[in-house]
Amino acid sequence: MDVRFISDEGVRSYAASDLRMLLDRPDGVVWVDIPTWDDQAEDAMTTVFGCHPLAVRDSRDRNQVPKVHRYEDHFFVVLHAPQSGAHGHVHYVELDQFIGSRYLVTVHGPVNPAVDPSTAMVEVNVVLGRLESGKLRPGTGFELSFAVLAALTARMRAYTADLTKDVWKLEQQVTGGHLGNPETFLDEMFRVRHGLLTVGTMAALSREVYGRMVTIEAFGAGKGQDLLLDAVDQFQHLTVMATGQKDYLQGTIEFYQARTNTKMTIAAERLAVIAAVTLPITALSSILGMNVIVNDRTLWSWVALIILVMLAMSGALLVWAKRKGWF
Repeated sequence: MDVRFISDEGVRSYAASDLRMLLDRPDGVVWVDIPTWDDQAEDAMTTVFGCHPLAVRDSRDRNQVPKVHRYEDHFFVVLHAPQSGAHGHVHYVELDQFIGSRYLVTVHGPVNPAVDPSTAMVEVNVVLGRLESGKLRPGTGFELSFAVLAALTARMRAYTADLTKDVWKLEQQVTGGHLGNPETFLDEMFRVRHGLLTVGTMAALSREVYGRMVTIEAFGAGKGQDLLLDAVDQFQHLTVMATGQKDYLQGTIEFYQARTNTKMTIAAERLAVIAAVTLPITALSSILGMNVIVNDRTLWSWVALIILVMLAMSGALLVWAKRKGWF
């Protein structure tokens, strides 16, 4: 558990035992970051901050969807960020926040064992860098929370931008006809679409969470409300971006499938023509062949006649198929 105190003098780290003293100070903002949940973290959230047992449980366990709960002196918010995994899977990296007027508690995880634990610290590291450089000086826990949120939405935009590059590459391959293995290519397109669907869903659900916070003026009137409206706007833009790229990729997939289906239809028609042309010939030769070509002697005049009949039947069938536009 990392305890930091942010004031006009900058950012200073403290021991967990100093937490009560820092919260009693009339100035500055206290930032407690919990990379991994442990007994010390549970004790601090329960006894020092006096958080509701259900909120403590939710911060300890994994949450499948974003949420917000309002309490007397703070808000509990659950958000997610995307992280690419193996075989096109997208991991939900959870970030929980306890937001008070003078403090912010960020809780990470639990993180899937397949995910590098450092991926859960991206937003914290970004905000900490801004604090240490002096570019960020939050006056309230709300402003600090918004800075963390801005880092999270930036991460989601970067993820969407990477997927957009894949969309453009796939679209160029489809229109250029350079597809390679069709099964592998189609699998890649569906994986990219899944990534866009996931980040779009995350953004849409998070937008609803912050829309609720706007309604209840969670950060207060004035500047606090402006921060919440900005958060809603960011998530709205992310939703539109991800949905737009997903729809564009879906159009590419449909174009690819339509062209593939057309080729298969043409191939089936040609096979049908071949079958139609050869079937009567096969039937005729099966019936008459054994009677005109035998062990003792061959009736060459009948062989010639049968061949002429076969050629005539094949020619007639080919002319008929051509008039029907089958080839």
